[in-house]
Amino acid sequence: MDALLAEADKALKTLTATPIAQRRNPAKNMHGNSDTLNDQEKSKVIGLMRVNHVGEVCAQALYQAQALCSQDPAKKALFVEAAREEADHLAWTQERLNELGGRPSLLNPLWYGGAFALGLVAGQLGDKVSLGFMAETERQVEKHLNNHLQRLPAADVASRAILEQMKQDEIDHGQTALAHGGEHLPLPVKMAMTAMSKVMTTLAQKI
Repeated sequence: MDALLAEADKALKTLTATPIAQRRNPAKNMHGNSDTLNDQEKSKVIGLMRVNHVGEVCAQALYQAQALCSQDPAKKALFVEAAREEADHLAWTQERLNELGGRPSLLNPLWYGGAFALGLVAGQLGDKVSLGFMAETERQVEKHLNNHLQRLPAADVASRAILEQMKQDEIDHGQTALAHGGEHLPLPVKMAMTAMSKVMTTLAQKI
């Protein structure tokens, strides 16, 4: 019961509290460049950053659930540390949305619940599968961030700085998961994850 209450508290904080990063925002002192974006560019960036914010909401849910399921203290600590670094991403993307006059996805509670359920399923299959799920998730997020970096307006150096740091962190998380015994997932599972990600990003960009 204590564990469930703790997870409920984490969910409420992720969904309702203003996130506070432990690390310096990579875009600090670059925020003024938003004034150079026209309305169309600003709308485009808001949509992209909303999707990235959703991804970080999901990362909190996913890694907290996987940590909850792990019976190995070292593996549990690995998931908790990944969630801590992803919390910085959550704060940075929230700050950027605020600067641009945007808002988070209205469906964030749905995204959180779905990601938490996936984390529980992965965790119940054992640490090797759970770490493999983490590695594949980060691989797909890296690909998604590369796409966003290509789509950002050239003038938006602030968003670019944030996404570049996020990308490096995701690469590190994926490599760490594999180094600690994560298994490569079967192709059908990877394809299903890609399909679910497509649905989420499409909806999150608009809602």
